This record gives sequence, structure tokens and C-alpha cells, in this order.
Amino acid sequence: MTTKLLNILTGINRTSEPSSGSMTLASDLYRAMPDHTTFLGREPVEQAWSAAFDQLIALSTPKRLQGPGFGPYADELTREVGALIEKTRPDAIHAQYLGFALSLAFARTAGSIPIISIAHGPEVMAAERNERECETLHEVAAASAAIAAPTSGLADRIDRLTRRRFTDRLTVIQWGIPLSHVRGRNQPPDGTGPLSLVHAGRLDDNKSTITAIKALSLTEQPHHLTVIGQGTLREHLEQQAIELGLRDRVQFDPFLPRDELWRRLPNFDAFVFTTRGLEAFGLVLIEAQAHGLPVAYSDLPGMRETLGSAGVPYAPGDPRSLAVALDEMGRDAHRRKVLAKAALDNARRYDITTTGRQLRELTLRATS
Repeated sequence: MTTKLLNILTGINRTSEPSSGSMTLASDLYRAMPDHTTFLGREPVEQAWSAAFDQLIALSTPKRLQGPGFGPYADELTREVGALIEKTRPDAIHAQYLGFALSLAFARTAGSIPIISIAHGPEVMAAERNERECETLHEVAAASAAIAAPTSGLADRIDRLTRRRFTDRLTVIQWGIPLSHVRGRNQPPDGTGPLSLVHAGRLDDNKSTITAIKALSLTEQPHHLTVIGQGTLREHLEQQAIELGLRDRVQFDPFLPRDELWRRLPNFDAFVFTTRGLEAFGLVLIEAQAHGLPVAYSDLPGMRETLGSAGVPYAPGDPRSLAVALDEMGRDAHRRKVLAKAALDNARRYDITTTGRQLRELTLRATS
């Protein structure tokens, strides 16, 4: 039987490069699907990254955030997107971030073309804080044939935000990574003593990297932490590390392309996850686990769903709780080996080919 190939229109209203988990996920996801995909992004375009899509179109409407100028911006973006829909004639639209401006433009111009909205988390946090953002999320949800979320915890938050009006449209599709590209460590961790820890991600308030830095000042063992990433709090975090006397125990490295990050991950003993608010899925946790790293993670809703029993939870935003967890991990080499094995086993649940297959099946149902 011949597989029906779809013409899918999607996009993320950012510079077209793998600068975040959502952008990297999009690249992996549409490489894993056989369909023709047109991606709407922003200049400049990283050509190697754009190879994941059959066509990449750079949006020209100047971007503006929520505020006094958002209405005219949304109208102008809607006109541009409407013209692109007429040009590309997609079978289906994948609206990334179901409450942001590009998804709103899709919702207002799709007509009879089915929209599958894909939740990423930041838009849900924004809608929980701001009434205007919540109204936008409602409008996109109402225009969607289906809404995909990576965990049941995020799906439930969307359900509550939309006052249970779209429960039957919500479905959980777990995210994944290209497991076939992973090259893990040759030997499991051995020995006791100070740990070589790594934290990777945006350096902002919600990611709460400061929790890990303060925890190091409270541990009994002199663990070392490498922080990989960029963000608005970078300078503040560096200064905090100096003031806490951790200049020699905390190292800051810039954002790394995934190939480079994956090359370095096996050199560490454990991964530290410090988000204290909403985390949609925690894709970087699966990347760390796939390389055999035990994970100390803030015990947020949805994280146990993602990690199973293959991690060490601590109270979100509590440096002392994290310090205790790290010292216990450093003292118990056998437990680290068990956690490393559990991490590898858990990561095998999250192959991007499964994500692509499930999203494709959902799209086919919507188009039929």
C-alpha cells in the first residue's frame, strides 16, 4: 500500500537555527517524517539546520511581543501568513507554541485546513500569567483539530486554562531524540568522591541555575559544576559563584551545538536539572540519560512521568535539598551505577521516530 504523503506547513517565529530545545526538536521531528514540510522562521537561516525541511521561508513582518503594538503586529503577520498558506496549499498546519503570534496567525487564516497545535511550555506559562496571552491560547485551541502535549501534566494545565472546553482534542505525544546518533560512555561511573556535574540550558529565572550554584556551597564534598548555555542571567550567575567562593568549582561555557554537547556529556558523572516552574518535557534530561548520566532533578509535575525511576528528585528551588542529593550520589558508587543503567533504559523510550510516527498518525486522522 502506498503511503499518503502530506504537505505540512509549520514554523517557529525565531531565528532559524538550533538555538533551543524546541528548534532542535523541530529539526529532528520533520527529518523523521516522510512528508513534505514547509517551515516558517526568521533570518538569518543556518543552512545545515534548514536541511531538515523541504522548504524554509523567512517571515518578513517585524516581530513584536505582547503589549500595545501586539494587535497591529498580529494583523500584519496574519496577512503575511495567509498569503503563504495560499501559496503553499498545505494539507495540514502544525502550530508550534499554541498561544504565540505565529499560531494565532495560523488560526485566523487556516480556513478548512486542519490545525494540529503542539504545546512547548513557555506559551502555557505566559497564559497563566497574562490574560491577553490566555485569550490568544484560547483562540488557537478553539481553531485546532487536535492539541498535542509531551506530558499528561502539561496537557492537564492546558485543559484547566481552557476551562475543559477542548479536553477531547488533547493528546499526549512524548518527545524524543535521534537515539541512533547517541554514542555513550564506554565504562559506567566508578569510585566515590566529588562529582563532575553538568547543567545545560537557558540561563533565566525559570531554569533556576542559581539553585545548583548555591547547592555547591552547601555540599560536604567539593563537587565541580560546568554550566553550559547562554541567557539573561549569565553575568549574575558568574558573580554569584565568585561571591560564594566557588570560582574554582563552577565553570561557565557558552551554548554548544548538540553534536558538541553530546560529545562532552559522557565526560561527566551526573546531570543537574534545576527548573523550578513549568517544564514541558525536559528534552535535555533524555539526552543526558541516553549518554549514561544519572540525573538529579527538581521534582516538578511531569518530570517523574518523563524520567520514571531513573533519577534523583529534590525539592524545586531548594539548594540544601539538592546538596544532600548530590552528596548521597557522590558517596554511593553502586547507586550511581544503578542509576546510570536505569537512565540508559529510560532513554530508550524516547526515540524521535516514535514521536514522528505518532504525530503523523494524528495528522492523518485530522486530514481525513
